Amino acid sequence: MPKHLPTHLNPRSPLVLDTRELPRRPGVLRTVARTAPAPADLGLELIGVPEGAELSLDLRLESVSEGVLVSGTVTGPVKGECGRCLRPITDSLVVPIQELYAYEHSTTVETTEEDEVGRMQGDLIDLEPVLRDAVVLALPTNPVCREDCPGLCPECGVQWDELPADHSHQQVDSRWAGLSQLTRQEE
Repeated sequence: MPKHLPTHLNPRSPLVLDTRELPRRPGVLRTVARTAPAPADLGLELIGVPEGAELSLDLRLESVSEGVLVSGTVTGPVKGECGRCLRPITDSLVVPIQELYAYEHSTTVETTEEDEVGRMQGDLIDLEPVLRDAVVLALPTNPVCREDCPGLCPECGVQWDELPADHSHQQVDSRWAGLSQLTRQEE
């Protein structure tokens, strides 16, 4: 028996799939293409999919002996900020997903831990956990606006791209100030 009772799924939710039309015979498959709004907090600190953004789901549902194998791709927009210079980043991502959802009362449900495979609730499949795992793992932990982004000047905080080539915050130690005057006299 599961450790906690799952919440009941809403069959009208865009991230819930109804498998009633998919016969429970191994080898039978059905394709599903739909768009769904992105759930809240789908991302990391610096980058993620904006809440409500349109996600395109291109999925294949295949009956197997112990459940339904869901595989396919999720495509959606990504917004965030560069981890080096804090410029805004907009991009898109395509993430593959694949998850086995075990039938209720199947051998798989009885022989696996609760978090090893997805669980069906009757004929319903909740895609949000597998979608969240796939998208968050595909996002960079330290996103950059471009690979050669120089970042910010650590002294003044201005983007290096906007500063002149000779920009510096050279601080002379007062004990060596006399020597710096000597080099200026030689020039």
